[in-house]
Amino acid sequence: MNWITNYVRPTINSLFSRREVPDNLWTKCNECGTMLFHRELADNLNVCTNCDHHMAIGARDRLVSIFDGGAFKEVPVPEPVADPLHFRDQKRYTDRIKEARKKTGEKDAMLVAEGDMGRTGVVVAVQDFSFMGGSMSMYVGNAIVAAAERAVALKRPLILFSAAGGARMQEGILGLMQMPRTTIAVQMLKEAGLPYIVVLTHPTTGGVTASYAMLGDVQIAEPNALIGFAGARVIEQTIGEKLPEGFQRAEYLLDHGMLDRVTKRTDLKNELVTIVRLLTKQSAPVKGDLPAPEIKSEAAEEIEAAEKTDVVDQQK
Repeated sequence: MNWITNYVRPTINSLFSRREVPDNLWTKCNECGTMLFHRELADNLNVCTNCDHHMAIGARDRLVSIFDGGAFKEVPVPEPVADPLHFRDQKRYTDRIKEARKKTGEKDAMLVAEGDMGRTGVVVAVQDFSFMGGSMSMYVGNAIVAAAERAVALKRPLILFSAAGGARMQEGILGLMQMPRTTIAVQMLKEAGLPYIVVLTHPTTGGVTASYAMLGDVQIAEPNALIGFAGARVIEQTIGEKLPEGFQRAEYLLDHGMLDRVTKRTDLKNELVTIVRLLTKQSAPVKGDLPAPEIKSEAAEEIEAAEKTDVVDQQK
């Protein structure tokens, strides 16, 4: 046995060999192809630092970015009846729910939370597109009703982030019935005189667009978000015409009066704070905290003046 070959050399190689790099350290931008370091991308809220392309962001990460210090309290949502239609396609609906919950770690496609945003109390509901395409289910309907009731109880504005492909087909008419339910929930806010602000993110389509996603007092969208009811291909086949370029994108809808603002994700919190405080007739938001001015006594001011005089005399 050669001690140097079998022991010393492998030990040295293991100490100085190149460490394996994890696969998730870099993310490629789908728009410009730039490789982005994961920490840099996360600090910029999943917005490409090269071309400003807005990538998907998780529901909880969204809440952390909105609330002061990332601190919030979840609002409980009543659990609906599981699989009321006993639906089955290639898989049972209950199995699809289990898979989605395991994948996302969430109960369903919407989170509701309360907290402070720019020192202003708000209730926020966020749709999670990674949970079965953010589809509108009975749970989502319950979540919006719970958010509206909590906002009315606390007398706070409600901010909703939409992201969905429409109603959940596995719940059939029960999923579609969430359209009138959520409309009534929004009406509760209006009757209470509370602002309801909607932020439409990519994508927001189908029955979600036809109900609570387009009922806000202020409609904001993220850049290049896809927003519409029917798909562009279906519309083209129906009317027999080619649609304009950029049709159903946020900027096109802004130009045609369906949106009030298109705002970058990194600027969104400040804009929401300004709008909320304006609608609730509060003072302008404080952008930063300055230290309180130091109050000096008359004796301290005399000593400081004498020191300045001494310095001037020495320079002469």
